[in-house]
Amino acid sequence: MTTVANRNKRWPVVLAAVLVLYVAVTGLLVMALPLKDGARDWFAPLVPGGWMAWSFPSALFFLTIVTLITLMAVWEYARPGGSPRVGILRFETTRGDRLFVSLLGSAFIHLAWLGLVGSNLWWALALSMVYAIGVFRLV
Repeated sequence: MTTVANRNKRWPVVLAAVLVLYVAVTGLLVMALPLKDGARDWFAPLVPGGWMAWSFPSALFFLTIVTLITLMAVWEYARPGGSPRVGILRFETTRGDRLFVSLLGSAFIHLAWLGLVGSNLWWALALSMVYAIGVFRLV
């Protein structure tokens, strides 16, 4: 039987393992990138002729989503209950709700940025990070 004291001792190790796995898989993706004129082609398909055009950015996007969900599972294991609270939306939300709202809002920020500004999404990413921090602090 797992006690709360044992959970509090193990979750940093699990957290570190998830982050190391994320960095390792990202490194493997970088190494799998094809070379074009001696440099890595960041937008080339990782699987030529595959059923989906898995480029490095799209693979990294989905890997990041899986990692975020895994980190939320580790967080829930370490501190069960989801930390429900009432924020500026005036209804109770948990950590999972706040993650969902931040991911959904980030998608809309990126889509609006693509439509209004252009395809350079670094500023949209920065804005999305600020938005996610705001959601986790205020919602």
